[in-house]
Amino acid sequence: MPTAPFTFVSLRERVARFAGRRLLVLGDLMLDHYLWGRSERISPEAPVPVVEVERETSSLGGAGNVAANLRALGAEPVLVGVVGQDPRAQQLFDAFVARGVDTRAIVRDATRPTTIKTRVIAHSQQVVRADWESRADLSGEALEQVLDALARELPRCEGLIVSDYGKGVISSATLEQAIGLAKRQGIPIAVDPKESHIDSYRGVSIVTPNQHEAGYVMGQRVTDDASLQAVGWGLQKRLDLECALITRGADGMSLFEKSGRYTHLPTVAREVFDVTGAGDTVVSVVALALAAGADYPEACYLANHAAGVVIREVGTATCAPDQLEGSLHGALT
Repeated sequence: MPTAPFTFVSLRERVARFAGRRLLVLGDLMLDHYLWGRSERISPEAPVPVVEVERETSSLGGAGNVAANLRALGAEPVLVGVVGQDPRAQQLFDAFVARGVDTRAIVRDATRPTTIKTRVIAHSQQVVRADWESRADLSGEALEQVLDALARELPRCEGLIVSDYGKGVISSATLEQAIGLAKRQGIPIAVDPKESHIDSYRGVSIVTPNQHEAGYVMGQRVTDDASLQAVGWGLQKRLDLECALITRGADGMSLFEKSGRYTHLPTVAREVFDVTGAGDTVVSVVALALAAGADYPEACYLANHAAGVVIREVGTATCAPDQLEGSLHGALT
């Protein structure tokens, strides 16, 4: 089925309704740390390059980047996640405060480190990545505090986003609480999934895996249109979803709705510098647009344009309303 006949005016009005929407983001919080430099020699200690570091930067990753994307578009995200009690946790809090993200529902857990991914980059090429993390499911007091935060905050929200990076916050216990509450309220539930939890997302509004993730959970690689259709419809039926959105990089996005409608959205990106965090942008814009009254094709069309904006930047990035409107204007006028 061809893309729905959206108009710039109608979509601009939808974007205007983003402001003030309150959405809860449940997921794994992390800091993306970058060491930038150059390499001109091999270490005498081991056959590895020596990188002379010239600068370092950091940005929000995981569920924190989802919340930052929502805030950049004028929404009011409530972030429920876990950090350690270490200096890196304060870096995350400082970054959230700088972006105007509500941090009161973030739990500190002394038994686990704050997740940080350090990437060493020389001449624009990633050399190595080092991760500090715990992938164990939450338990004990930290789990109870997260469940309490969900019970307290979700009834005041217009949508739920689950950002699953497999670092322990998303588990059967947290999903049962969050999805159950959201369904009782009748609010949209958007999930950026992890393969290991796939069947726990049954009955949510929309999941947004990339084609590799979707193919993995369905046991079939996406290599052509026939395999795409089999994986997309199979995933939608397996989880009894309102729709499945499969992101396909340079091939755009494919939307499979419970009604039987199929929509393909070609990529709008002209320049691609870094796809890091693009999935965070997609799930945040889809959920926000649904909360603002959009239907699924409209929400995914907006997310497609927002993703086209953020992948022009290096590292995780966000999309402001005027940038999104600019992309829409270029495509529809």
